[in-house]
Order: sequence, then C-alpha cells, then structure tokens
Amino acid sequence: MRLFPILAALLVIAAIYAFVFERDRVLALLPEPAAEEVEQATEAAEGAEATADAEVEDGEPADGVSVVAVHSKARPIDRAVVVRGQTEADRQVELRAETSGQVVSEPLRKGNFVEEGDVLCELDPGTRESVLAEAEARLAEAKARVPEAQAKQPEAEARVEEAEARVTEAESRLAEAEINANAASRLSEDGYAPQTRVAATEAAVRGAEAGIVSARAGLRAAESGLDTVAANIEAAKAGVQSAEAAVASAKREIRQLQIIAPFSGLLESDSAERGSLLQPGSLCATVIRLDPMMLVGFVPETAVSRVEMGAKATAELASGETVEGEVVFISRAADETTRTFRVDIRVPNPELTLRDGQTAEIEIAAEGTTAHLLPTSAMTLNDKGTLGVRTVGEDRNVAFVPVSLLRDTPNGAWLGGLPEEAAVIVIGQEYVTEGVKVAPTFREVGQ
Repeated sequence: MRLFPILAALLVIAAIYAFVFERDRVLALLPEPAAEEVEQATEAAEGAEATADAEVEDGEPADGVSVVAVHSKARPIDRAVVVRGQTEADRQVELRAETSGQVVSEPLRKGNFVEEGDVLCELDPGTRESVLAEAEARLAEAKARVPEAQAKQPEAEARVEEAEARVTEAESRLAEAEINANAASRLSEDGYAPQTRVAATEAAVRGAEAGIVSARAGLRAAESGLDTVAANIEAAKAGVQSAEAAVASAKREIRQLQIIAPFSGLLESDSAERGSLLQPGSLCATVIRLDPMMLVGFVPETAVSRVEMGAKATAELASGETVEGEVVFISRAADETTRTFRVDIRVPNPELTLRDGQTAEIEIAAEGTTAHLLPTSAMTLNDKGTLGVRTVGEDRNVAFVPVSLLRDTPNGAWLGGLPEEAAVIVIGQEYVTEGVKVAPTFREVGQ
C-alpha cells in the first residue's frame, strides 16, 4: 500500500532534478515548439516570483498593507504619583518604668481605649513618703540658717568700719608726729630746742607708726570676719538649694510611681500584672493612636519633585477599602539604600477601622496633563528599543511616535507624547515600518 507514494515521490524528485539541473539537456531532447513553450512558462514564473519578492521587500501590496486603527483624542487626566506603602499609627509609645517598685494597680487588657492621663501602672510607694518628709524638714532647717547667718553681717561690717577709722586716726597721728619731729630737729640745729625734745618727737613718730601697724592688723581681722560671715551666708543658701533638690527628687520619685497615658489611644499590649516587680526600663504597656492614621509611602527621586505639601491622595488597601487624605510630610533626605523619599499622608480614622501595618497602593495627585487612552497592545518598540506607537498620516504612510506611559488601567494605558489627535494603529503595527503605505480600517476606541 505504501509502495505507490514512494514511487511517486521518486518520480517528482527526478523531474525536479532534470528540470533544474539538467534543463538544457531536456530542452535539447524536446521538439523546438515544446522547448519554446517551456522557456516562456519559466520566464513567466520567474517574473511572477520577482514581482512577489518586490512586494515582500517593500512591505506592502499595490494598495497598501491592511491594518486596524483608531482615531484618538487627548483628554485631561490627573497625573498621579503611584507608590506602594503601608498604614502607620500616628503615635505609638512604649511606657516603661523610671523607678523600681511592685505593681499595686489592676492590669488593663489590650484593646481597651484609654484617655490621656489615665493611670496604667501604679507602683508601691514604700518609704518614699518618709524620704520626702525628711527632705522637707532639712529644707526648713536650711532656710532658717540663712537669716541667722545674715544677722551677723551688719556687726561684721561695723567692725570693719571701726577698724578703718582706727587706721585713719593712726595715719593722722603719724603725720602730726612727723611734723613735730621735723620742727624739733630744725630748732635743735639753730640752738632753740634741746635734744630731749627732738628725741621725744622721734619717739612719738615711732609710736604713731606702731599704731598704724596695729590699726591695719585690726582692719584685716575685721575684714576676715566679714568674709567669714559672707561665706556662712553662702553656705546657708547652698544648704537651702541642696535641700530643695532633695525635696524635688523625692517628689519626682513619688510621681514616677504612677505611669500614665501620654495621649488617648488603644492599648496594644496588656499593662503589667499586679504584684509584678518593675525595674527602671521595664515595660508597663504600649499605647497607639490610630486617629488620624498615617499612610507612609516611599517616592522615587524621579517623581518626588511632583509631590507637594497638602496634595490630595487616595489609597486602596489590601482589603479593598479606599481611603483619602492629604500629604503632611515630605522627607528632605533620601534613603541611602533605596534612594527614595518618605512621604506621610494623614487620613481620618474616627471609627478606628484602619489598622497599623496594612499594605496600601497610594495615588498622590500631581499637576494635571492630557493623554490618550489606548489599548496596551498598541504600544511597540522601534529598532532602537524606544517605546512608542505607530500612527497613520494623511498620506496613509506609517509614522513612529515615542510615548511615555503615564498610568496603566484595566481599560487601557494613558500615554503621553502624542499630538492632540492621532490615528493610532492597534492591529498590525508589528508588521509595518515607518514610511510604509497602509490601507487602514478604522474602528471606535474600546471596540
């Protein structure tokens, strides 16, 4: 059953070989009219093949390559900056003990709402009240010493004044004695005064000098006494300050016995169990504030200049919920690893439906622009790897227009870079090149 197809294939191969490789010999064996007919048929076939090859090389038939295109018009859109981020509590704090003590308050369970100022953990005061009383007593004693020290100051100042007066008096006596001594010496030289008078005046000078020395020593003693009184006053005042510091420390210790909520929020963890011993740094509770909620995203450096303070933003959470807010913070320093900038968006959360750490896709409104909504399949690459679309000109020639992808949606892609109106090829763009003539069939956008 298979012998006939094999024989037929062999005959066809032999005929092709004879016609292609032994063409001249075959024509020589045939009669002249038959040889001319074969030659004409061969030339006709070669001509048809050349025409077909030319059409293939040109990329178009005589009336143009058939493609499908759409008439597209630019429309205004909000050119949003899209980033991925997550929700983050507006405030979160871990309340830890600043002093040691045993917890004497009943614990609060996580999930409870607490108001600002609520006591979360209270510690046993122990002997802290008596320490405070002792410090206050020492303060009162130190304050009493200050007037006592100050009362001695006028007396010491009076002694100094008296000593200064004695020095002045002694200096006057010395001056008088020196005058008398000079007068007696001159009179003695002229023979009008005896030597005994001269000796008496000189003795008076020596006595006046001794009086000055004694008066100055008294002045130094009085000044030393005044300095001592001043030092006692300063010591008394320092004692008051030390006692006040001890009182403040004792009061601070008592205030630290109560660990209170710094703001209204939810307990993220149970507060410390009653009877447990807390040391400085031990955790009492964790409080978070979820209203308002913060959306945290990281914008690439190529788009951060388009984000402005107060810009509106929307976010779709992984749960499908959509929320709105506004930009309240734009970082001025890039992350060293990702080279992105942190952006915070405040979102109202009065019902506390949003949770800390939820994934979100954030769209931040930026300056508006116009773009064309086209099927993503219309985009292609040219020989240089540039993203763009192929359009049909008025002369039905193909042109390549580079585009930028602004936003991808389920209905298509918003593309920028095209003129206000364009005839964009959506089917067949991969089979034509720039300058090729086409025969477009237009359809409505979205069909």
